Amino acid sequence: MFRIITLEREFGCGCGRIGSELATSLGWKLWDQNLTCEIARRANVDESEVASCEERVDGRLYRFAKAFWRGSYERSMPLASSHAFDTDRMIALMEEIMGMIAEQGNAVVVGRGAPFFMRGRQDTFSVFTYAPHEEKMRRLLAMGKSREEAEELLQTVDKERIAFVKHYFNADWPSRSLYHLMINTSIGDDHVIATILDTMRSLETRTPEHQMSSIR
Repeated sequence: MFRIITLEREFGCGCGRIGSELATSLGWKLWDQNLTCEIARRANVDESEVASCEERVDGRLYRFAKAFWRGSYERSMPLASSHAFDTDRMIALMEEIMGMIAEQGNAVVVGRGAPFFMRGRQDTFSVFTYAPHEEKMRRLLAMGKSREEAEELLQTVDKERIAFVKHYFNADWPSRSLYHLMINTSIGDDHVIATILDTMRSLETRTPEHQMSSIR
């Protein structure tokens, strides 16, 4: 039985909104921007201090962390004012938090390396969302980004995520073997959510042996 859904994503494909609606549909807890609050609580610092730690992080790794840490773009702070906590500390705290999420279950986790932290867990259903460039551009323009800003973000954020994952997880991004499903969000959010739920429930009805062979 799946108790956790992880959603990894290309930047701009609408995964944050999809994750929110998916959590609402299931009645599960959404872990997205509130992960930042949990890190601040566990580090015993104000959220503003977590957001002002740029000077403590190597400039190159800071850019990678910021790109990787960015949650659902619909609700994120502007790029210039969004700062990551010290990267090594962030990873250590995320490992703790993911352990808590796994213990509690009934959770939808957006980004933040969740598929890497949760890999190997048979109660976790992992999804990678992507979209063509024009679809991502459409979504970014619809939320008020200028065409120039949207283009710059699409050209840089995912490249930095690739570098971050390679540095901290020694893995490729996306690591296709981690995911039960990789889906193009240009089919529409409702269809994406329905496909995720249908696929997850289909796997739940199969024997453990068949389920694991489908993952491999």
